[in-house]
Amino acid sequence: MLIRRADINDADAIANVESECFPESEAATLEQFNERLKHYAKHFWLMFDDDKLIAFVDGLVSDERYLSDEMYARAEMHNESGKWQMIFGVNTIPEYRRKGHAEKLLRCMIDDAKEQNRHGLVLTCKEKMIHYYAKLGFVNEGISESNHGGAKWYQMRLTFNE
Repeated sequence: MLIRRADINDADAIANVESECFPESEAATLEQFNERLKHYAKHFWLMFDDDKLIAFVDGLVSDERYLSDEMYARAEMHNESGKWQMIFGVNTIPEYRRKGHAEKLLRCMIDDAKEQNRHGLVLTCKEKMIHYYAKLGFVNEGISESNHGGAKWYQMRLTFNE
């Protein structure tokens, strides 16, 4: 498996993986990924099996402590010198799940955030995924104000420099 950062040429493959992993109401569009890649491509970590994109994680960087729905829609909110690495999506296509791929990508993101002297990482997840992120050190902060895609989300935070 190859892990690398994204560039604008990866937008179609990223959007395709996203559409396999999230319902339409929650999935980012190709247009949104094009904008995200223009603003923070180096905050996308991609995993390939040969030439096939099988998983990715992404998110902007911000001084805001809380991940807001506005961040999903406004890639220009990215602040490269921000304190918090937000995580928007942890995506693995179904036939590659439960093999540790997402965890490897998340560990890349965590290591990079540490190297960049961030305060930590923030994500939102559904209740059934709280235990998964907790095993990586994320702490459940309770129900998020997010109503992204009409779902109930929990905010989780991994702090190392606050």
